[in-house]
Amino acid sequence: MSANSETVYVKIGQNVLVHDRNVTLGDIASLTGSNEAMLRQLKQKKIYTFPDASQNKAQNIQRKVFSILKIVEFIHEDYPNAEVDNEGETDFIVEYQKASKGSGKLAGVKLAVLCVLIFFGAAFTIMSFNNDIGITELFGKFYYQVMGVESNGMTELEISYCIGISIGIIVFFNHFGRKKITPDPTPIEVEMRKYEQDSDTAYIEKAGRGGREIDVE
Repeated sequence: MSANSETVYVKIGQNVLVHDRNVTLGDIASLTGSNEAMLRQLKQKKIYTFPDASQNKAQNIQRKVFSILKIVEFIHEDYPNAEVDNEGETDFIVEYQKASKGSGKLAGVKLAVLCVLIFFGAAFTIMSFNNDIGITELFGKFYYQVMGVESNGMTELEISYCIGISIGIIVFFNHFGRKKITPDPTPIEVEMRKYEQDSDTAYIEKAGRGGREIDVE
């Protein structure tokens, strides 16, 4: 069987990150088939070149939306009779991010600031909730009804409540430090994936309506 009549299976995710301006098919797609020579050639085929934005820091991250039909067209340029079986997305984003030195330190600073904001934000939220429902008065009345004496504001109820909140947060978010309690995705990871998918879908639709998608003629 000739290479031209081979079947090529292509799988591309909704958002593909690359660090080289010269994007090849092997950078963005998983390819498989029975003809190894054809696959090697296709993986090296250049499909797009992002413009050089070294002088513009705002353009260190560039995105381009592609249609799978354009990928099929690229493959047919070298193998006109090849059958292309798409196992991935029909429209996808190729995101170019220039690798920069020192990004690790900057990421560490951003992470530290984010942790501080989350810590104080969560603390303020919990205090506001407790103040809204009057938890201090509630515990005081409950303690007096059970024990028959006035609460001094720091009893078994308050201590148990604080411990319970801490344990509840750890169990709910399925995370303590760098370790997970279970191998399941955490609620934050799930929400982040949903946000990424929604953002990618909106970007693809916007590019398609604006005529900025790389597609066949």
